[in-house]
Amino acid sequence: MCLKEEVSMVNRMAATDIKFIAGVDVAYWEDEGIEWGVCSIIVIDYVTKAVIEETNSAGIIAVPYIPGYLAFRELPLVISAAKKLTHAPDLFMFDGNGYLHPRHMGIATHASFFLNKPTIGIAKSYLKIADAEFEMPESRVGSYVDIIINKEIYGRVLRTHQDVKPIFISCGNYIDLPTATTITEELINGESRLPIPVRLADLATKRNRGHLRNKKS
Repeated sequence: MCLKEEVSMVNRMAATDIKFIAGVDVAYWEDEGIEWGVCSIIVIDYVTKAVIEETNSAGIIAVPYIPGYLAFRELPLVISAAKKLTHAPDLFMFDGNGYLHPRHMGIATHASFFLNKPTIGIAKSYLKIADAEFEMPESRVGSYVDIIINKEIYGRVLRTHQDVKPIFISCGNYIDLPTATTITEELINGESRLPIPVRLADLATKRNRGHLRNKKS
């Protein structure tokens, strides 16, 4: 079975039925020539935005870095951290891409088949595909431009703060782009251009990486 053929950009559930949303990120470091990684998952309440749970998983990264194949490096840690959750997220948001990927198989999409939940990719920068550039949206909050390659929508460039760099949204799986955009916008606060779960996961991986580095030194 080709996973790409199983990707569905149709909503599995209504946004109003979402209770918990998880942010997922992975950070790396090297120690004595060995590459390590740590995945952090932060679960928040969709309505109150309160943090409900955090899980982490660290380990040696066995797969070398190859552009476009990040999922193979991160997936084992993501699955390990997800298994530790005691609250079941209704949706996972990844610091990375989903459908906005040369093979439509970024980490947000790849992981969805193991998590069996809707996923969204939130990237801080653009992963260039087929030499295609993107148009910058207007500076006002909420403006966006779709990334269209060969007449197909791969993702969306969204401005979440005025005069601040945009973010790159893409469907992971089991969700459509308008819904992914709406949910993302509802999770933006004044502290970051990133949605709250992704920002908190990003901060957690950096914090945990620092602790693990110090422990090994």
